[in-house]
Amino acid sequence: MPEPGSRWWTVPEMVGILSNRIQKDELKPGDHIYSWRNAYLYAHHGIYVGDGMVIHFTRGAGQEVGTGTVLDRFIFISSPSRPSDSPCPRCGDQSKAEGVMSSCLECFLYGGELYLFQYGVSPSLFIAKTRGGTCTLAPSDPPEHVLHRAEFLLQNGFGVYNIFKNNCEDFAIYCKTGLLVFTNISVGRSGQATSFLAATTAIVSSPLRFLTTSVSGLAAVGYGVYCVSRFLSDIGVRRDVTKIPVERLVVCPGSQESEPATTDASKESPGSQESEPAAAAADTLKEKES
Repeated sequence: MPEPGSRWWTVPEMVGILSNRIQKDELKPGDHIYSWRNAYLYAHHGIYVGDGMVIHFTRGAGQEVGTGTVLDRFIFISSPSRPSDSPCPRCGDQSKAEGVMSSCLECFLYGGELYLFQYGVSPSLFIAKTRGGTCTLAPSDPPEHVLHRAEFLLQNGFGVYNIFKNNCEDFAIYCKTGLLVFTNISVGRSGQATSFLAATTAIVSSPLRFLTTSVSGLAAVGYGVYCVSRFLSDIGVRRDVTKIPVERLVVCPGSQESEPATTDASKESPGSQESEPAAAAADTLKEKES
């Protein structure tokens, strides 16, 4: 039962506590979908655009962490990873592809199950879903806006991949909401990244030892810290996000500042693949303050 004063959970929300898994025939264009990797260690996210195709963002096979160590092979989220000698008949050879890309649903899932990311959930459901990267309190924009952002970024890029500040989940959330983080000191919009940092905070938080001496009490306090940290980091409540038109994410060659871009494909610059979404957010924030 929800806490006093809150609305009752709907049937879909109650079912969603257990799993966000859906069937392929339930998909609609503009849906934010994901698939778990490495025994549910993390998930790969994308936007379903219809006709069995998904637009998603990746750094490239074996390069997600960018440490040059074995971790780059362990944290493996590049879904279109078929060997180059047996490429997908529909997608072709995407084994070395990176950035914003379009893949068929089967390549995106890479043998995993299909899950639907939830938007506009209640605070009680958000807390009940202890695993990050599955839902957010923020509402989704209409599907036509979501598809426009995804298609535009497929042509113009989404900046440089960063596992904590600009990853596949950040891309999908931006397409759904248009929200970007405008500070450089915090993580991006990814629920997976914020959950990891929230768990780290709960584990290493020194004040915990003064609140209880029992193992069960310490676990309860630690879980409470984790839930609060994760809740405050969600884009639906945090204050370091702002809505940015997708056209502003294109950077003109030789310029360090984000500038409005035209939607005319003939005027788009090849150098736009190196745009930085955070720079666009900061630029827009300065305009609001001036």
